[in-house]
Amino acid sequence: MNPTPLPTSEEESPPRPPSFKEAFLFWLKLGFISFGGPTGQIAIMHTELVEKKRWISEARFLHALNYCMLLPGPEAQQLATYVGWLLHRTWGGIVAGALFVLPSALILWVLSVVYAMFGEVKWIASVFDGLKPAVLAIVLGAGFRIGNRALKNGVMWGLALIAFVMIFVFHVPFPVIILGAGVVGLMGGKLWPTNFVVIAGHSPKGASASVIGDGDEVPTFAKPSLGRALRVCAVCLTLWWIPILLTGVWLGFDHLLVKQGLFFSKAAMVTFGGAYAVLPYVSQQAVENYGWVTAGQMLDGLGLAETTPGPLIMVLQFVGFLGGWKFHQPLSPLGMATLGAFMSTWTTFLPCFLWIFLGAPHIEQLRGNKRLSAALSTITAAVVGVILNLAVWFGFKVLFPAGRPVNWFGVVVCCVAFTGMVRWKWGIIPVVLGAGGLGLIWKLLLAP
Repeated sequence: MNPTPLPTSEEESPPRPPSFKEAFLFWLKLGFISFGGPTGQIAIMHTELVEKKRWISEARFLHALNYCMLLPGPEAQQLATYVGWLLHRTWGGIVAGALFVLPSALILWVLSVVYAMFGEVKWIASVFDGLKPAVLAIVLGAGFRIGNRALKNGVMWGLALIAFVMIFVFHVPFPVIILGAGVVGLMGGKLWPTNFVVIAGHSPKGASASVIGDGDEVPTFAKPSLGRALRVCAVCLTLWWIPILLTGVWLGFDHLLVKQGLFFSKAAMVTFGGAYAVLPYVSQQAVENYGWVTAGQMLDGLGLAETTPGPLIMVLQFVGFLGGWKFHQPLSPLGMATLGAFMSTWTTFLPCFLWIFLGAPHIEQLRGNKRLSAALSTITAAVVGVILNLAVWFGFKVLFPAGRPVNWFGVVVCCVAFTGMVRWKWGIIPVVLGAGGLGLIWKLLLAP
């Protein structure tokens, strides 16, 4: 009689729940490597949290992701906050969400100082010539892995294709696609459940070897209550408005910083569909109405935000910084610009914590709902189509730039990085660092 075989892989042994310190160090690392906009950032989190560390299962990750995609604000930062909250309660969510933003805010502040003083930051471009194709490989890898799990039948493949065509060809807004996919899922889950419930929102205990598994019950701290909701609203709203009110008392309610606080608070409420959906509105107001930046400076700020880690909506910090630099009385240009950068960042990102801490308990309660699981499945299929759209758009921009020859260096870096991550399980940090170093070497030493 043969003895019972022992586990032969890490996936067969249960993962150890992370300590708060371990989670803190991971969220800090994530803040420095979260390149590639929301798709790249979600890809990095999926690889690290679901596949490598197994801190959260596939279904729980996608359940949280699809809720965050329906909210205003940067969905990747909100997803980090959600997972941090599940792992270590409120402080875990605060740390995860804050560290997702802080490294980017600090880096962009430094680049903004250089830009305001010297007018250009071309030295960084060579590094990102290598980094951008690596990010494209990360995005493609995410689409490949999520598609493998989500597109289980012809219906899901069809929904992913429809979502791609709608956004790529007809430019249908992203929130409309996600809401439409959810409605189709709710209807399909009732009429044709075997083809629509392909990602279970609540499976039996032990179905996935993750710290936060599919079958885990909602913990006590995550159960919604009226008292909890009132406390969350009171704390978040107070923190949101304190800087604006104190600035008004200090400098007057007609001062630049107060106007920036009010403007960016309003922008935070309408950022459905990601940064690109709200940037036209912000650009028009910041350039034509307030005069904080010029159109050329707005484009430069977008370029800086695209080539630094963190959410693309960080470009609003650049706008706040230059507005303070330009209208700096009664402080120095750098002092007022720094306060403008803080005000814009604070009022842009603090509402995200309100949306998560207020809504996530209700979303957790709905995990066992089969019709909601069908909506989750169709939304995830639509997300695969959206990822494909972003990969194609980003690929043309990076590898086939308009008016220039094919970027063969980028093609090689992308192919090598994609193959290495999919076949040989290369880590994201070595890929990011290696690609950035290759870009610097190529630009400075080898490029014609």
